[in-house]
Amino acid sequence: MTVSALHKPVLFEEAIEAMNIQQDSCCVDGTFGRGGHSAAILDRLGKSGCLIALDKDEQAISYGRQRFSGERRLHMRHSSFSCLGEVAQEQGVFGKVNAVLLDLGVSSPQLDDARRGFSFQQDGPLDMRMDRSSGMSAAQWLATADEAEIARVLWEYGEERFSRRIARAVVEQRQREPLNTTSQLAALITRASPVMERHKHPATRSFQAIRIHINSELADLKEGLVQAVDVLAPGGRLVVISFHSLEDRIVKRFLRDQSRGDVLPKGVPVMDKQLKPGILKCIGKPVRAQKEELRINPRARSAIMRIAEKRA
Repeated sequence: MTVSALHKPVLFEEAIEAMNIQQDSCCVDGTFGRGGHSAAILDRLGKSGCLIALDKDEQAISYGRQRFSGERRLHMRHSSFSCLGEVAQEQGVFGKVNAVLLDLGVSSPQLDDARRGFSFQQDGPLDMRMDRSSGMSAAQWLATADEAEIARVLWEYGEERFSRRIARAVVEQRQREPLNTTSQLAALITRASPVMERHKHPATRSFQAIRIHINSELADLKEGLVQAVDVLAPGGRLVVISFHSLEDRIVKRFLRDQSRGDVLPKGVPVMDKQLKPGILKCIGKPVRAQKEELRINPRARSAIMRIAEKRA
């Protein structure tokens, strides 16, 4: 999550350090954003190093091509990191990548641009697509999904306890007039919520849920993690920064499963050294933002970074 073009991404120094970048490394920035991580990676790479940067957002890629015009070590692709394997094959680096960074969630430039429709704090079109060149907008989905589907999405991806009430309100509202703006949806959710959480806008969970659904974020994450391990070279690092529990749960379980190795029933006469180890090993403990970063950037509160290394 990039806080803006003028500020560092969350857990910036920690993430770059965790990647263990060498002069000749081949690195992947799977979530380019506004290029904060990519710029730091390029600073650490020598002439023989390379960086592949991906982003679903065509605006991010357009910005990056202008910002890094003439940078021959950088290869930019308008693509989800769920397609990382294909991109690595095309670049001839499959199984040769030394570090993959995934900085999950929506970026601050996306949140701060009312025209993108990600935030309920300012009025704008109800879009929420990271890739506006394809797929269904939030407004289109809310206009066509049935009540049960809307309730399921709000509950599964937002853990919204009033999901059924909100879904019912959406269906009733669209029969009178379409939901086209973020302020319309935020007001509807507020009216449909009988209890308000302290220090949290009632639309927070629902906006998160709809955004995750529209952009297939959790499905992309599951696929992206698998492909990240596939493209890594032995000794290569996978660094993932999550911003909510649904993401982190997926990352935590994936790293645990990939580091576990052979698991046999008790009593099987096999020595430990005969067991095949997991393909990954976790590096250190999960990393969270320190007090100084939290003071400067409150959005860092929910960030958690996990690091793993591919076994040789």
